Amino acid sequence: MHDSTVHTLMQGTPVGVQQVDDVEGLSAIHRPGNAAVVWHRHPLKSFQNWIETLPPENLPSARIILRPDGVRDAVTHLCDRAGTPDCANRTRLIDDIAALSDIFASTMRARWLRLRLDLVTTNACRKFHVDAVQARLVCTYRGTGTQYGTGQTGSDPDRVFTVPASSPIILRGTRWPEHPASGLLHRSPPIEGTGETRLLLVLDPVDEPEDEI
Repeated sequence: MHDSTVHTLMQGTPVGVQQVDDVEGLSAIHRPGNAAVVWHRHPLKSFQNWIETLPPENLPSARIILRPDGVRDAVTHLCDRAGTPDCANRTRLIDDIAALSDIFASTMRARWLRLRLDLVTTNACRKFHVDAVQARLVCTYRGTGTQYGTGQTGSDPDRVFTVPASSPIILRGTRWPEHPASGLLHRSPPIEGTGETRLLLVLDPVDEPEDEI
């Protein structure tokens, strides 16, 4: 779903955020000192225009736990249920979610994933924080991307960076065995009152589904 042009990495990002331009680079989340990894991609204009202009009610949404090899069928069903138009761009979306699920599961050695496709129109998670997980992948397909920076929990970082559209970021959570903590915080951008609808994919590794609430 992205073109083959050379990717330009974002400049001036905080220490501990690794910028990569290919899928293999996501494994850098395991390197000491890397609190996050951003795969910087350039989505096809036709795809981005399509997803940005779809009526919100036609965007898929769900919160489910499943094996990585079941993601494609599950997201196809979600698109059918939402009335997402059956076209090449829908196929690109489904293929990309399935691919990112496989990649993240392999990177984290996870047998199961918690998959969320969230539609956000409010200031959900607008405070900077660290997630109570081992690691999390977030990819914002529509709307403003995840924002991050270095600072203290409860206050905004001095410099705030925004992940580009359709670029995945893997973030370490509080359950990652890291000492001392990096100080990297993130949030969903405050959009309440703007009329914006965000669509984001969130993936968490799951050990045993029966242990999850």
